[in-house]
Amino acid sequence: MSYDVERIRADFPILSRQVNGRPLVYLDSGASAQKPRVVIDAITRAYEGEYANVHRGLHFLSNLATENYERVRGIIARFLNAAHDDEIVMTSGATEGINLVSYGWAAPRLQAGDEIVLSVLEHHANIVPWHFLRERQGVVLKWVEPEPDGSLPPEKVLAAVGPRTRLIAVTHMSNVTGTVVDVGAIARGTDVPVLADGSQASVHMPVDVAALGVDFYAITGHKLYGPSGSGAIWISRARQAEMRPFLGGGDMIRTVTRDAIDYADPPLRFEAGTPGIVNQIGLGAALDYMMGIGMDRIAAHEQTLRDYARDRLRSLNWLTLQGDAPGKGAIFSMTMQGAHAHDLSTILDKRGIAVRAGSHCAMPLMEFYGVTATARASFAMYNTPAEVDALIDALHFCHELFA
Repeated sequence: MSYDVERIRADFPILSRQVNGRPLVYLDSGASAQKPRVVIDAITRAYEGEYANVHRGLHFLSNLATENYERVRGIIARFLNAAHDDEIVMTSGATEGINLVSYGWAAPRLQAGDEIVLSVLEHHANIVPWHFLRERQGVVLKWVEPEPDGSLPPEKVLAAVGPRTRLIAVTHMSNVTGTVVDVGAIARGTDVPVLADGSQASVHMPVDVAALGVDFYAITGHKLYGPSGSGAIWISRARQAEMRPFLGGGDMIRTVTRDAIDYADPPLRFEAGTPGIVNQIGLGAALDYMMGIGMDRIAAHEQTLRDYARDRLRSLNWLTLQGDAPGKGAIFSMTMQGAHAHDLSTILDKRGIAVRAGSHCAMPLMEFYGVTATARASFAMYNTPAEVDALIDALHFCHELFA
């Protein structure tokens, strides 16, 4: 069955609107993806006719909401090919998931002088929680730089592992360059636990945590065509058993007395308080939608877009691409001599084209490339070759303005 991008576009109401009198060309899905009608409908239905708090009531609506909410845990497990639903910890996004590992697994185990290996490709969400341990406990951060083309060979990461390395925390796909990191090869090459930030990769290609062999895998809903404030982290049962709770409150306990606490079993042990019930239901609808189309088919479509966009962007000899590694995702960061990235973004916006400008929460990578900011065009399942052409035409217009 062929990939009908126009039919997919029709599922996203916002794509039919205009911006500044022009058809919207949305190339900022790397920051947050747009939402299909099935997600919007699931959210509306949950609030209009099915809402109640979960896990706490015996009445009809509470039972219904709990069933709908807990169903999402199974959807996420299937999406990631997790062996057990209880390996899925619901979070507000990848940031919370990575912080959960930092506070709940790493902080109790790491001592001054212990090392965490990071790559310069990382988003701040996979940097700052480890800096907390550096500041507070004397943990050492060991940095691995990518190759000039943005690639990150697994052997380069493994070469940084030493006798005091306690964790490797690495992105599966760079949100700035689209670089795909072979986290499976990293995990297979060491006994050191591996945390993979799957915020970008999980959107663009099939993910199989069983095959990857990592210990932690974080995803975020707002990039997965779901609501903001939704997400999850897959944590192997072995690592869950080594963790202490991060947040304390309702739902993560069995009993509380004046003198003692009896914690709930994982994953509820790591899910304190009233969760983002409707947000997670929306995420479940988004993942069902993606799996209905087929992650392999989405990946193939985006690879076609990537190849076409790469060829057209490379032909612009006045444009510099930051990180253009083979096998990358359909994400392009760029700079133009004489024009700030914010100028590019503003001018493109006037032509109805939404791109991101700034450091993309990746300041160490900006420093590596010797820039303070880039303009980033990030493609998704609903983008088309015609939108690549619109971007190229608009970049020509920018170049003429600044020539």
